[in-house]
Amino acid sequence: MSKQHQDHDYSLEAIPQNAKKGFFSMLVVMLGFAFFSASMLAGGDLGTSLKMGDFVKAVLFGNIILCIYTGLLAYMAGDTGLSTHLLARYSFGEKGSYLVSFLVSATQVGWFGVGVAMFAIPVAKVTGMNVWMLVIVSGLLMTATAFFGMKSLTILSMVAVPSIAVLGSISAGKAIADVGGLAGLLAIEPSGTITMSAALAAVVGTFISGGTLTPDFTRFSNSKKTAVSTTVIAFLIGNSLMLAFGAIGAMATGHADISEVMFAQGLIIPAIIILGLNIWTTNDNALYGSGLGFANITKQPKSRMVIINGIIGTLLAMFLYNNFMEWLNMLNSFIPATGAVIIADYFIINKGKYAEFKSARFKIVNINAIIAWIAGVVGAYTIPGITPINSVATAILTYVVLTKLTSKKGQELEDKIAA
Repeated sequence: MSKQHQDHDYSLEAIPQNAKKGFFSMLVVMLGFAFFSASMLAGGDLGTSLKMGDFVKAVLFGNIILCIYTGLLAYMAGDTGLSTHLLARYSFGEKGSYLVSFLVSATQVGWFGVGVAMFAIPVAKVTGMNVWMLVIVSGLLMTATAFFGMKSLTILSMVAVPSIAVLGSISAGKAIADVGGLAGLLAIEPSGTITMSAALAAVVGTFISGGTLTPDFTRFSNSKKTAVSTTVIAFLIGNSLMLAFGAIGAMATGHADISEVMFAQGLIIPAIIILGLNIWTTNDNALYGSGLGFANITKQPKSRMVIINGIIGTLLAMFLYNNFMEWLNMLNSFIPATGAVIIADYFIINKGKYAEFKSARFKIVNINAIIAWIAGVVGAYTIPGITPINSVATAILTYVVLTKLTSKKGQELEDKIAA
C-alpha cells in the first residue's frame, strides 16, 4: 500500500478529492491531447479525396460520434475517479481488464511512435540531420517529460495549444489566399476518391484509441460536468481544427503531410518548433495512458512503464509512420469494442452506479465481456457501413443480451437450489 500512496498518478486507486482539478486545467490537458499532428495528416488525406462540402460533413459527424463515445467515458471517470483500466475491472473482471489495458496501451505506444517520426522526418529533410538521431533524441526527451505525469502534461499543453492554433490558422489562411480565396478553395476537385463511410471511419479512427483512454485524464476532474464538457470541447473543436488545417493545406498544395505544406509556405522554423511542441504534448498523453495500462497488468509503477513504453515506441517509430492508414484501420476494428463494453456495463447493466472501488469484488474474468469484444471486432469487419459504429453497436448489444441471459439463468439456478 505504501507504494500506492507515493504514486501521485494514482495508478491503482481512485483519485482523491484533494487531487482533482477545475475546468481550465482539464481543458488545457484535453486540448493538448486532441491537438495532434497525426489528425492533420489524416485531414490532408481526406482533403485530397473529398470535396469541401463532403469533408465538412465527415469531420462534423465523425467528431460528434467521437464526442458521444468519449463523453460517456468522461462521465464515468468524473463520477468514479477511476482510469479506463480500473473501470474495465467492473465489466471485464480483474484479470479480464488486462485485455483492455494491453490493447489500448499498445496502440498508444504506437501513436507515440507515429508522433516521433512525424517530427523527425520533416526536420531531417530540412536540416539534413540524421533521421534516426532525431528519432532517438526526440523520443527520449518526450519520454522524460511523460515520466512526471499530469503536472508536466498541463505545463506543456499551456504552451502548445495556443501555439499550434495560431500557426495552423496562419498556414490555413495562407493556403486559402494562394488558391484565390474561399471560392478558389471550394472549386478544387479532389485528386483521390473515398466513400463517406470510409471518411467517417478515418475521422473517428484518428482518436478512437486515445478516446478510449479519456478516463485516464478526466478522472482528475472536480465534477462530472467538468469531465464531459472539457472532453466534448477538445474532440469537437480541437480535433476538427486539426483535420481542417491538414485538409486546407493539402487541397492548396497537394501535400497530405502538414509539415511539407508548412515548409512549402516558408514556415520552416516556426513549423519545426510548434509541430514539435504539439506532438510532444499528445505523445506525453499517449505514454501516460499506456503507462497506466501496463501498470494495471504488471503492478509495476506507472513511471517505470512509461520509460519502457517510450523506448519501444521510439524504436518502432519509422515502421508505424510508414504504415499509418493500416494502423488506423486496425484501431477502428479492435479498440472501440472495449470502450463499448465498459460503457454498456456502467450505463445499461448497472444503471450508472458502481460499488466503491476499494470495497468492490470483481470477477476474475467476465467471459460475457470477452465474447462481446470479439463480436464487436467481427462486426467491424463484416457489417457494411462505418467500422467504429458497427463495432461499438455490436459489442454493446452482445454484452447486454449475454449479461441478461446469464443473469436470468443464474437466478433460475438459485431459485431451484432454494426450493
